[in-house]
Amino acid sequence: MEEKQKLIVVPWDFTPVAESALAHAVKIGRMVGDNICLLHIVDSNIKPKAEGEKKTLLKHVAEENSRKYDFPISAEVLRGSIFNSIAEYANDQEASLVVMGTHGMVGMQKITGSWALKVIVKSKAPFIVVQEPPADQERYHNIVFPIDFRVENKEKMGMAIFMGKYFDSKIHILRTTTNDKSLKTKINRNLNFAVKYLIQNNVEYEIHEIPHGKMAQQTIDFAQRTKADLILIVTTKNITLADYMLGASEQYIIANSSKIPVCCVNPRASFASTSQFMGGWGGV
Repeated sequence: MEEKQKLIVVPWDFTPVAESALAHAVKIGRMVGDNICLLHIVDSNIKPKAEGEKKTLLKHVAEENSRKYDFPISAEVLRGSIFNSIAEYANDQEASLVVMGTHGMVGMQKITGSWALKVIVKSKAPFIVVQEPPADQERYHNIVFPIDFRVENKEKMGMAIFMGKYFDSKIHILRTTTNDKSLKTKINRNLNFAVKYLIQNNVEYEIHEIPHGKMAQQTIDFAQRTKADLILIVTTKNITLADYMLGASEQYIIANSSKIPVCCVNPRASFASTSQFMGGWGGV
């Protein structure tokens, strides 16, 4: 039986940040052989004529970019809400990745940052959220990988190994220091798990210690100092309304002012296995 072609989904809103997301998607797609689909969500009450115009426009955009990048790009217009429909489409298509553009947290753009988080947490596929095009068309040289006490940290190992193997990336592990013996034990357990799998898969890594507290800001600061190409995080298991309104730590990292791309992995039991997480990209 022929294996189903894997898909990278790029939510498309006809803005420059969507174009930046597409540039990252093409970079990854070239390396792993995935197809790309531009996904545009329209209001459920849109009139048929207007919907048809959107479909025609998006098809033109896909064809134009397919020629530009010399890469197969399809288009899909769906009725619904961006908060549900993007994740639903990615889940239905068993997408390997979603690459989405977003804005920083300045003024009204803060709302956009929280919207991004609300979209991300409903997806089974990992998200890469970007604000600008890739600086390097071939590699993600340095990836920042913060580790804390949560067991969910283990679930982003698949993505770390994927990036390390396909893009020859160096993984910079950030470990928080603490005097709390219980927290220290949990952090060290996660660290040992990460190091074990990185060594097994011949992925280069380096361990850095940072003080406990304000990890989101310290992660961004470290990523900026090291000129990181990507920050890899796991989202909070239960995002509350207050997190959306006031800003979960993930939201601040996603919308960082340094405009460093952020890969978000949702904690799900089925992703605990690295080989399952890698999907069509080849188990490790």
